[in-house]
Parts: sequence; structure tokens; C-alpha cells
Amino acid sequence: MKIERLNSLPENVVSSLFDSPVGQLTLVASDQALHGLFFANAHGQNQCKKYFPTVKKSDQHALLLAAKQQLIDYFQDKKKLFSLPVALWGTEFQWSAWQQLANIPYGKTITYGEQAARLGDKNKARAVGMANGANPLAIIVPCHRVVGANGKLTGFGGGLDKKELLLLHESQS
Repeated sequence: MKIERLNSLPENVVSSLFDSPVGQLTLVASDQALHGLFFANAHGQNQCKKYFPTVKKSDQHALLLAAKQQLIDYFQDKKKLFSLPVALWGTEFQWSAWQQLANIPYGKTITYGEQAARLGDKNKARAVGMANGANPLAIIVPCHRVVGANGKLTGFGGGLDKKELLLLHESQS
């Protein structure tokens, strides 16, 4: 998946709710791209409000409808790769980390240290964790596929229970 890099947050965005097997999600898009997928917990909702304070609701936006259908297909084991236009904002390091996330194959995991090494510095595992934590497009840019050095589940904005469900879903497909 190619992730376009934005220099600033998009202003004219719309959102729609999606009830998924891992709970309610808020999807955010402009006419050009998908910009956010947030869990209904405090972290996700705070992140959504911080980045998109003027978002308007829309249940008929074409890109949001396409995203919902692709999520349905993902959860029904009909889709392993998302094919949506995606555009994110963030620092150069965050954007690089998110690009690496998009390259982790469905059903596979890597450690934060491995992701840091792929970015050129195996000692930046903590910075990678922070960048992944700021990922505004959970599931589609699959930060749930990154685990601790010991293979344990750590750090996921949706909650570790959701990370476990997503990894279990992908391992059974």
C-alpha cells in the first residue's frame, strides 16, 4: 500500500461510524483519501478530536463506504490487502515508520526492534513504538502486527485485547 504524505492536516473531512468485530470504529476521509480509523476508546476518540476538530458526519461519502466494504471483506477473510487511497501527516520519522507498517505481510508480526532496523537504526525501537502509537489509521496501516522483543503484545491504541483479536483473526485466515 502506498501512503501519501501530507504536509498539514486536511480541513474538509467527513466521518462515519463502523461497527466491527473489534468494536465501533470512526473512519475519517476527505474527497481524496482516507485519513483516519480510530477506536471508540478514550485514546482513539481523543486522537480523532485532536486531529479533526471540525469533522462532519456523513454516511454516504463514497470513500468511507468503500473503506467500510473493505473492512467487512477483511473481517470476513475475503481481503488481506486494503486498496484505498491513504494520506497521512506526521514527522518524517513517523511517516517512514508507517510506510514500514504497510509492508508487514498479513498474518505476520515483527518486533519494534526489527521495524527500527528496517528504518536503519535498530536502537530506535522506542521511537518506533511512539511513531506507531501516533498512527492515525489503525488496522489499514497495520500497527497491530508489531510486538515486543519477547513476542508479547505491547502498546496498541485500540487496547491489547483488540490487538490480540486482530492478530488471532489474521492467524486463522
